[in-house]
Amino acid sequence: MTPGQKVYFHNLIHHDLLIGDDNQELQQIATKLYAELSQLLTDIQPLKIILAEREPVKFLAGFIAACAANCQVFLCNPDWVEQEWHQVFNLVQPDIIWGMGNETQFPLSPVPCPLSPLIMIPTGGSSGKIKFAMHTWETLTASVQGFTEYFQLQQVNSFCILPLYHVSGLMQFMRAVITGGKLVILPFKSIELDQKYQINPQEFFISLVPTQLQRLLQNPELTAWLAKFKTVLLGGAPAWDELLEKAKFHGIRLAPTYGMTETASQIVTLKPDDFLSGKNSSGQILPHAQVKIYNSQKEVSPANIIGNISIQATSLALGYYPNFWNNQHDFVVDDLGFLDEQGYLTLVGRNSDKIISGGENIYPTEVESAILQTQKVTDVCVIGIPDLDWGQALTAVYIPKNTNINPEEIKTALKSQLSKFKIPKYWISLDTLPRNAQGKVNRQTLQKIATEFLKK
Repeated sequence: MTPGQKVYFHNLIHHDLLIGDDNQELQQIATKLYAELSQLLTDIQPLKIILAEREPVKFLAGFIAACAANCQVFLCNPDWVEQEWHQVFNLVQPDIIWGMGNETQFPLSPVPCPLSPLIMIPTGGSSGKIKFAMHTWETLTASVQGFTEYFQLQQVNSFCILPLYHVSGLMQFMRAVITGGKLVILPFKSIELDQKYQINPQEFFISLVPTQLQRLLQNPELTAWLAKFKTVLLGGAPAWDELLEKAKFHGIRLAPTYGMTETASQIVTLKPDDFLSGKNSSGQILPHAQVKIYNSQKEVSPANIIGNISIQATSLALGYYPNFWNNQHDFVVDDLGFLDEQGYLTLVGRNSDKIISGGENIYPTEVESAILQTQKVTDVCVIGIPDLDWGQALTAVYIPKNTNINPEEIKTALKSQLSKFKIPKYWISLDTLPRNAQGKVNRQTLQKIATEFLKK
C-alpha cells in the first residue's frame, strides 16, 4: 500500500464520509474485502478485478479494498449488454468479478503481467468499443489537487448523482475522501421525486450533465433547490445556449467544465461568478494542466484562432489498457477550440463530427444549438448522411415539443440564425435519442436509424 493509499484508507475507516448511507457498513465491507484479497496476493502479478456493483456502498467498499491491496481494478457499468461484456472479458481476463449478481473468483491468470496496480476507468462505450483509461492513485490525486487549488478549497463536499463507475462520479468520491469532505450519493430519479437529504447545499458541489440540468430547471422547486448550491459543475456533453441562459436567469451558480476520462475529469472550468457575469466559454485551465491549440501544420495557434486541442496534465492517464502512451508528448484530442487572450477556452466541436456538405465545413454543435433555440424541439442531433450530390447531406434527428410542429416551421425559424447551407436538408422525428448516462448521443446508432429512414 502506498503512503497516499494508506492515508485514504485511514481517512475512510476513521471518517464519516457518507451522508444518507451507512458508514459503518462501508468500513466493514471494505475491511473484509481487503483481508480476503490479502490472502490471494501473489508476487507474480497483481490481481485483476472487475467491479460492477450497483449498490454505491458495495461499489465504494470494493474500490477501496482493491486499491488498498494494490490490485488492478476495472470499473464497469453493470448495465452493459452481452456484446459489451464479451469485449470486456476478452480484454481483461479477470481474476475476480464483484457485482452483476455474483461474487465470482476465477483461477489466477497463468501469464505474468508486468503492469503495476492501476485504476481502469471505462471510456468509449458510446462509440461502440469500450476502452479502459489506465489511471493510478497519483493521477486521480493530481486531479483533486488541481480542483482544490483552482477553487481555493481545503475540503470538498460532493452531492453525487452520476454513476460511480464513470470518471464524473468517481472523482466526486475522490475529492471528498482525499480532502476529508462529505459525500451524498443519490440516483437522479430520487432527486426528481424530491427525495433529498437534509444538507446545506451552500456547502456542496453537485455535478450534472446538460439533460439533467434541463429536467431540473423544468421544476420550480428543484430549480430553487439547485440555486442554493455552492457550485453546479456541468459537463459530459455540450450545453446549448438556451439552457445556459435559463440557468443564468435563475441564478444557478453554474460551472461549465471541459475534461474527459483520460484527464481524470475536468482540466478547464468556468467559475460560477464568471458564468453569472455573462462569460461564455468552458473557462480557464486548472493548475495541474496545460492546453495548447494547434493548426493543421502542427504549429501553436495564436489567441482566438480555432485549432485542435492538445493537453498535458499530471492527471493524464498512462494509456489505454494494456498499452502505455509516451507521456512525453502532448495528448491531442479530437476537439476543436480556441483560447482567448485571458486564457479562456471556447469549444467549437469535434473534428470527427465535422460535416462537409457541398464543400462547406459544418460543425453540428452550432446547428444543434440554433435548433434548440427555436424552442420547437426538446432534443436534437445533427449528422451527415452520404449523398451523391453534396458529399454529405445535413440531417437533423430531433424530438419535437409537440406533435403539431413540423420541419418547415423549424427551418423558417432558423433562416435568421444560420447560413442556408447550415440548415439541415433532412429532418427525422423520433420519440427519444440514444444517449448514455452522461448525456452523450450515440451517433453511430443515429447514422443507422437515419440511413434506414431515408431509404423508405
